[in-house]
Amino acid sequence: MRIDIISAVPDLMQSPFNHSILKRAITNNLVSVNLINLRDYAIENKQKQIDDYAFGGGAGMVLMIEPIDKCITKLKAERVYDEVIYMSPDGELLTQKICNNLSLLKNIIILCGHYKGVDERVRQHLITKEISIGDYVLSGGEIPAAVLSDAILRLVPGVLNDETSALSDSFQDNLLAPPVYTRPAEYKGWQVPEIVLSGHAANIDKWRHEQSIARTKLRRPELLK
Repeated sequence: MRIDIISAVPDLMQSPFNHSILKRAITNNLVSVNLINLRDYAIENKQKQIDDYAFGGGAGMVLMIEPIDKCITKLKAERVYDEVIYMSPDGELLTQKICNNLSLLKNIIILCGHYKGVDERVRQHLITKEISIGDYVLSGGEIPAAVLSDAILRLVPGVLNDETSALSDSFQDNLLAPPVYTRPAEYKGWQVPEIVLSGHAANIDKWRHEQSIARTKLRRPELLK
């Protein structure tokens, strides 16, 4: 899988892809993540401009359509993309189901908004999907793009050492994950439940499923609907 991320400040995104699981996946050529500087496609004037004031007035600058169009057009000339995604507070709320579906694709572009957002014509004519990571506003789309990329790429076969790990994550079956424990079995008098120490796989699986239902009912009851 290949993800091309277009950003006005791509240096903000270096860290998530230079450590841990994602770094290993990129190093092993299981996935490809390319950070593209929108300023490389800036308007050819003295300021190398990528943003401007909004028509009609109001606070905040707006990313211009021309640099974004030039960038996406160049990328599309090199390969076919399955989705061109814009990270937006008013996009579709990100869910595990969306991540599962996107992980099956081959090539994705993610556009990061910045300042006051992008010219609306970008959304009307160049974007195929808009995604939000929650009902709040950040300074730009870089952190949401990193979140989306992590959530997708960890599902690509081979990225996780144990591929069954992703299948037992929260939300995969509309349930929260059950409690997990590791050594020591007793600490400060706090005991690990006997059932998970029993070695009886079927009973442990049954207990975990019951715990998932109970935890979901308590913390996220709307998932059970």
